[in-house]
Amino acid sequence: MRDLVFVGYLLALLFIAFKRPFLFTLVYTYIDIVAPQRLSYFMLNSVPVSLIVFALAFLGYLVSDDKKDSRFSIRQGLMVLLLIYCGYTTIQAVSPEAAWQKWDWVWKSMIFAIFLPLTLRTKLRMEALALFMVLCAAALIITGGIKTVISGGGYGVLVLLIDDNAGLYEGSIISMVSIAIIPLILWLAKYGTVFPPDWRVKIFSLCLIFACLLIPIGTRARTGLVCMAVLAILLMRFNKHRFLYAGAALTLGIMSIPFLPQSFTERMTTIQNYKADESASTRIAVWGWTIDYVKQNPFGGGFDVYLINEVKYELSDVDIEQYEEWGIDPDDVDVGIVEDKARAFHSSYFEMLGEQGFPGLIIWLSIHVGGVWRMEVLRRKYKNSPKESEQWVAPLALALQNAHIIYLVGALFVGVAYQPFVYKLVALQIGLDTYMARRQIEAKWRPIAKRLAGAAKQQQLPGGPKPFSQ
Repeated sequence: MRDLVFVGYLLALLFIAFKRPFLFTLVYTYIDIVAPQRLSYFMLNSVPVSLIVFALAFLGYLVSDDKKDSRFSIRQGLMVLLLIYCGYTTIQAVSPEAAWQKWDWVWKSMIFAIFLPLTLRTKLRMEALALFMVLCAAALIITGGIKTVISGGGYGVLVLLIDDNAGLYEGSIISMVSIAIIPLILWLAKYGTVFPPDWRVKIFSLCLIFACLLIPIGTRARTGLVCMAVLAILLMRFNKHRFLYAGAALTLGIMSIPFLPQSFTERMTTIQNYKADESASTRIAVWGWTIDYVKQNPFGGGFDVYLINEVKYELSDVDIEQYEEWGIDPDDVDVGIVEDKARAFHSSYFEMLGEQGFPGLIIWLSIHVGGVWRMEVLRRKYKNSPKESEQWVAPLALALQNAHIIYLVGALFVGVAYQPFVYKLVALQIGLDTYMARRQIEAKWRPIAKRLAGAAKQQQLPGGPKPFSQ
């Protein structure tokens, strides 16, 4: 029965998209984020749905879209360069089989991100993409929020739509994304036109934001807590009543502690006592191994090079204190050096450094830091625009910038260097940037076009200027 629902919904979306081919890109966004083919028992998971819809989106653009409004940006060029470089390192990969498996989805994610800005020719299209991204993520977030309220969740046990640990279904990733989309939710609630911002939209937005804040609690992901702190700081950046806002946020945070699950508070305390947590200690050891590896291999080892690592770390100091609290003699417990193999990077920065070396890391940083910078340029340029038609630009640039900063901070602790959701965020930034650049060029030519049109009209009037040839 569930398969029939997914198939029926997907067919309905595709039927609508045949009348408006741009909608194929939104259908692909839905498939990429929610992954209905993974939720299906047999009907969708046996068909290459993602490839079919991407082909339809690309074909729809070639056949029906006006290409004169499309612009190819520098950051799209950087993504092309990164894609080519990743292809080269995959050929030279230290772990070929694993590398080709990762390449199989990375190239699709990047190709779509390179293509997507070409279709974002209007404000409505950009809003539609932002709306689809938020609502598709909300399908997971609302489910997780409800389960957190009912059961309290737990580290590695909060099941969203399916029991999976890939993509947005992984706890730390969905925690990061749930906080990153809050600025977009706020923008849509104020400037959206697909769903005009009435009381129903505002109530739904507040409830969705609450669900987003519950996800880090339900997943017990420390990355989510860090992202929440970053969001609080970013929202205070342009707040007119900063001290009042900071005091209210601090008070609310303290008041919420008694209502939080004990397992959540215990896990969050390991942020400051990282040596007591095996996961945190492993990450530091892997990061050290990555630096040593790249010193010998500056061009990286290809996708999933971490499979060859061997790391050692020590938990003894904090473990001894813990055992003493439990009334156990530390001498009776072996708490020496811990050895491990094939531990993942748990950081996008070290993921890029280890897999793609210094060239790949530099290109990747240029793409993302460049996005933050370009959104700041747009925000400053249009924040005081007197035109009513441009009132939405600076707030959208700020929302995209805040979402991107949250990602860049969260990426310190999660391996999401090629996360498709984030590359859609990058594509949305590029679409906004190129759209406003095109509008600026058109605004410069408009007075000249009016003068030429006026001169032509004057020549057609009786007694008007005669053509030069006469």
